[in-house]
Amino acid sequence: MSRKTKFCLVGATSGELLTYQGKLLVHGDKRELEYLFPGLRIVPKPGYYAETMELKDHPDMDTVKFPLERNMDQFRVPRRK
Repeated sequence: MSRKTKFCLVGATSGELLTYQGKLLVHGDKRELEYLFPGLRIVPKPGYYAETMELKDHPDMDTVKFPLERNMDQFRVPRRK
């Protein structure tokens, strides 16, 4: 797959590609999707979807910093003193 391949999540119950406000949620890093959504099926974006939204632009993802590899500290729980 090319570097420009986008990936999508498949809903666990619906079996449908996940969308938000009619736009297909896409992300360019399959490993990041696997980390953020373990257990969900991830597939390459089908060519027939024109309207897309980057996962980072979804309102529920506004606190997540990308790329994850450089921002893994956001997932660490502070130790209690």
